[in-house]
Amino acid sequence: MSVDAQAISGILQQALPDCQVAVEGGAGKFQVAVVGDVFEGLGAVKRQQMIYQHLNAHIRSGEVHAVTMRLSTRAEAGLA
Repeated sequence: MSVDAQAISGILQQALPDCQVAVEGGAGKFQVAVVGDVFEGLGAVKRQQMIYQHLNAHIRSGEVHAVTMRLSTRAEAGLA
């Protein structure tokens, strides 16, 4: 069973309901863009850990093996 960009997007939208989520890619390689104030005050590593915690099952299974992330607050994205 393989996971696609739509499934990854659904997982992240459910986990981070107040965020804007966009996911592209396939074949185990995904680009994830998330904008939300949930990242306020967090450094890059903490932001990435927040995303990885929701994708770890798929990473462990091998369905996801590369994730590129753009994670920003609304202010950083020019939306505030």
